[in-house]
Amino acid sequence: MTVVEHLEELRHRLIVVFVAISLGSVAGWFVYPYFLELIRSPFCDYVTRHPDVRPPAGCDLVITGLIDPFLVKMKIVVYLGFAVALPIVLWQLWGFVNPGLTEAERRWAIPFVVSSTLLFFLGAAFAYWTLPRALEFLLGFAGSGIAPILTADRYVSFIVLVTLAFGVSFLFPVLLVFLELVGVLSSRRLRSWRRYMILFIAIFSAVITPSSDPYTMLAMMIPMYLFYEAAIIIGRLLKK
Repeated sequence: MTVVEHLEELRHRLIVVFVAISLGSVAGWFVYPYFLELIRSPFCDYVTRHPDVRPPAGCDLVITGLIDPFLVKMKIVVYLGFAVALPIVLWQLWGFVNPGLTEAERRWAIPFVVSSTLLFFLGAAFAYWTLPRALEFLLGFAGSGIAPILTADRYVSFIVLVTLAFGVSFLFPVLLVFLELVGVLSSRRLRSWRRYMILFIAIFSAVITPSSDPYTMLAMMIPMYLFYEAAIIIGRLLKK
């Protein structure tokens, strides 16, 4: 394919991704109230556990601008649309790189899409599981006497960024195994890079997490390192 043909292919796949996310956002519009209640629940639990710092609005999220309600709802709806369309997004990504793969490598399309989707949602679920502990650390860091008043826009942005960060980090083993399959990496090379990868994972966790608090960083670092070891084992089983 020429450069122009590659650009045409990219444009076509981006259009498909845009349409898929738009249709997924329609579904996200209807589940928006339930999702908002779900992400607000950890903050409500924090307020319940600490009545001495109960904010004036309770656990309700506040707004400071006229268009904030619109922005908050659209942000959540688009995020849900991306989650619904994720398999299609991954399939389009695989289809774009497919011409550069060998016949043996192309058969990994379905395993790539399925494993990436499951790992992304596993990462998002893990982020939600760590959220109460992160809020406990962040909101309680200044001590008693300081009541948190969280705006809806900033709180939703924080939740979205955390779940996206964990979802992307949980795709780490898929990337490593793919590079092993195409011959770019080997299990022997990955074993020799252990010390450097620990440093890389620590820096990556510090940069990609929006809060950069030690609890969230550790919650991301430990699974990523375990995934790194899993990629080494899979590479040895595949004799790569």
